[in-house]
Amino acid sequence: MNNRFSLLFYFKKPKNCTHQELPIYMRITVGCARTEISTQRKWDPSRWNIAAGRATGTKEDARTLNAYLDTLQARVYEAQRQLIADQQPITVKNLRLRFEGKRAASKMFIEVFRNHNEKIKQLVDTEFSPGTIERYETALSHTVSFLRWKFKKDDIDIQELNYEFVSELEFWLKSIRKCSHNTSIKYISNIKKIVNLCLKNGWLQRDPFLGYKMSKREVVREVLSQDEINRIAAKEFPTNRLGIIRDIFLFSCYTGLAYADVKKLRRHEIVTGVDGEKWISTQRKKTDTSSKIPLLKPALAILQKYEREPLCISKGVLLPMPSNQKMNAYLKEIADLCGITKKMTFHTARHTFATTITLTNGVPIETVGKMLGHRNLKTTQHYAKILDKKVSDDMMMLRNKLESLSSTTVQ
Repeated sequence: MNNRFSLLFYFKKPKNCTHQELPIYMRITVGCARTEISTQRKWDPSRWNIAAGRATGTKEDARTLNAYLDTLQARVYEAQRQLIADQQPITVKNLRLRFEGKRAASKMFIEVFRNHNEKIKQLVDTEFSPGTIERYETALSHTVSFLRWKFKKDDIDIQELNYEFVSELEFWLKSIRKCSHNTSIKYISNIKKIVNLCLKNGWLQRDPFLGYKMSKREVVREVLSQDEINRIAAKEFPTNRLGIIRDIFLFSCYTGLAYADVKKLRRHEIVTGVDGEKWISTQRKKTDTSSKIPLLKPALAILQKYEREPLCISKGVLLPMPSNQKMNAYLKEIADLCGITKKMTFHTARHTFATTITLTNGVPIETVGKMLGHRNLKTTQHYAKILDKKVSDDMMMLRNKLESLSSTTVQ
């Protein structure tokens, strides 16, 4: 923060001025910017010390003027001190406002939040997905409810945001809203982005999140074993509806595609790969990253099964996808019919691909990350939990290697 500035008292001669006395002005300069303030006093330039910026002589009128100018100068330095205490930038505008007993127009947090969300809405389907604005709107709604609960008001000056605000918000989300730890952190993360927007624009000088930890707790992700996959594949369902849902779910188990990516999958995204086999070449909707996946036989068989489906032909898609909500409801029904007690959602298929289908069968984690469309290996490690069977297989290889070395030594 640059706190340095200069102050100068000088004469400013009006046009066509014939008076001996000239008006005195005070000039405040910060960097290359400056502002001029009238002192509302006039003086004879012949009785003025330019270097000192004060009247010369010991007469009563000179002493009175100099005392008045000293008072003005002290008020400017006091304005500087207040700005430093409030951690506000030392600018010509801010110094003048404080000198005049005013404050720079502050920003209201909810107003900034709403303006941000309105801009996001205008970029939906071009820069952002509908789910993004939904998350921000929910975070905004929670923030307003929190303000009413804690402060009995609908908005708050951004200068009032502090560490206590953040920690109390977390408490409210967990106690009043009954949100889990990770869900609370997700909402707070959205709110932190609005705070960062205020910081970047220079509206806020103190980061209320300074010292606040936003670490999520590790969640045990449900994945299906190969036996459970086989049970679902072999099951005869009483309705065709469940059979379709089963096929789409298994397709994701063998490709690792998320719901949104399966839903938008088109015929032109099935290409011939470097090995002469069929591959999926698509862009992930969530991250807009490239994802190239060789089609395993079970996945390819499912695509062939629905290639003449009227609904798929009319919409130009590869699979007849219902809504995500219906998909998850039907998957719960399928799990019950197949005797699977794990909580099954469509995203379970993506985790299953990362673990049971690929990593457990020796596919390197770097290759898995590439197929999943991840930007870094850390994300893949988050998704792809190493199963006990993989650990057992790796240790078995180590045992065999050590036994072989032991036998060679004995001989």
